Amino acid sequence: MLQTRVIEPAENAYQYPLLIKSLLLSGQRYERSREIVYRDRLRFDYRTLNQRIARLANVLTAAGVKAGDTVAVMDWDSHRYLECMFAIPMIGAVVHTINVRLSPEQILYTMNHAEDRFVLVNSDFVPLYQAIAGQLTTVEKTLLLTDGEGEGAVLPDCIGEYERLLAAAAPSYAFPDFDENSVATTFYTTGTTGDPKGVYFTHRQLVLHTLAAAVTVGCRENPQLMGTGDVYMPITPMFHVHAWGLPYVATMLGLKQVYPGRYDPEALVELWRREEVTFSHCVPTIVQMLLNAKAAQGVDFKGWKITIGGSALTRGLYEAASKRGMCLVAAYGMSETCPLISGAHINDELLQASEDERIGYRLKAGVPVVLVDAAIQGPDGEFLPADGVAQGELVLRAPWLTQGYAGNPEKSEELWAGGWLHTGDVATIDEMGCIDIRDRIKDVIKTGGEWISSLALEGLISRHEAVRDVAVVGVPDERWGERPFALLVLCEGKQLDAQGLQGFLEPAVAQGHLNKWAVPQQIAVVDDIPKTSVGKLDKKRIRADIARWLSEGHAAISSL
Repeated sequence: MLQTRVIEPAENAYQYPLLIKSLLLSGQRYERSREIVYRDRLRFDYRTLNQRIARLANVLTAAGVKAGDTVAVMDWDSHRYLECMFAIPMIGAVVHTINVRLSPEQILYTMNHAEDRFVLVNSDFVPLYQAIAGQLTTVEKTLLLTDGEGEGAVLPDCIGEYERLLAAAAPSYAFPDFDENSVATTFYTTGTTGDPKGVYFTHRQLVLHTLAAAVTVGCRENPQLMGTGDVYMPITPMFHVHAWGLPYVATMLGLKQVYPGRYDPEALVELWRREEVTFSHCVPTIVQMLLNAKAAQGVDFKGWKITIGGSALTRGLYEAASKRGMCLVAAYGMSETCPLISGAHINDELLQASEDERIGYRLKAGVPVVLVDAAIQGPDGEFLPADGVAQGELVLRAPWLTQGYAGNPEKSEELWAGGWLHTGDVATIDEMGCIDIRDRIKDVIKTGGEWISSLALEGLISRHEAVRDVAVVGVPDERWGERPFALLVLCEGKQLDAQGLQGFLEPAVAQGHLNKWAVPQQIAVVDDIPKTSVGKLDKKRIRADIARWLSEGHAAISSL
């Protein structure tokens, strides 16, 4: 190790730990009268938020929650979730954000694996909880969450209802200092095979991620996404990577925050209108739902900035949203990365380029944010040049990446092979440092010895005026190994067959943007495309569905 100059600090110099409690102080300090809004049910200011977090800490401590215990949350996106994201780790416990869209068997597995000791359960999920309660191995107590209805729900080992308990608790709490490397949060990510894997993040990691995210959304222009005057409404589940970590940013900055509860497109549009929301983040599917909502017809969404992640932002969706006034900006991250890694950035050089070129860069994963190192590795682990051409697996280093999978050393070593976190994504990095995700390694279509990017195909097809949603996967082919198959959801009243799609893609072939063998020979028009629990295209299920249709000679398949 390099020998550098280190000066001993004064004996009483305070060694400031990076703890989540520090993020909470700023909101009240800057804008104590701004509001936290929950649907049309509740609104209160930052002074009340701090008191409610202290009350929750008192409730949990009185119930026997100790430092190091895991406390699970089953709720929709709410003010309660925000309070849990602070109060639970601030008393030294670990908050487990349960993905309520998993199967009961998967939820049971994650709760037992995380060794949850205490669980907060929304009344909507009481039947689900009751179904698995008898198989939970570590849970001792529960707490009921309601919106006024459901107070009569029977929850095993319940200590009471959330609001009633908070009302009876003291509004102050002396949150202690402790090691900043203490685990603060955990949740489980699902893959195509095996049990869900537990990722975890420390106080130090979350504080650094919050600061980097604040710099990214608040300091970079083109556009500035979340400044001091913006109104924030997440449309990403709070169980999914802490709603991308942005509730911590919004609270630190003292922004007005709007929590929508269970997602309903009509209600989301009404909240946007009534609360004057200016910044949100979500997967592409949610934007499509918003544009198609009855309440959105004829509405100009001018001023609504939305960061898109989870799945690729297609040009078709970008253009459709732009026509309605939305400003969409792509970003990239994973459950394992806390999640922010990169975001679209239009630098001085691109400001001189054509609008078409600038749009192309807004659709890419973007430039790594501060403190992130990104590189491309070939199949043998060799590092490839950042020339925008060489493609390989994207690997990362940053101070907030999960250090492994809880209780799974084998998968942890795979994740961190060679000292870099392996994303499983095929990408390029160009001379400006911009990451372009070409595909998941498992989703690349291998045909005739060539690789075809399903994401690139989806982006091109999405620009057809008849296409509302699209997914492309590889299907087995005796001659070529695999061939692309396109699943389409069409706009109302529109029609499209395989021959029509081929004609639409011919200019891209002629211009060299697409190889001729990448044009799908088969398509299926469907009412809906399968999505995962967090809104991503479920390509495993899509491939299985297509295999079944092909074996059955499905009449809805159009072939060239």
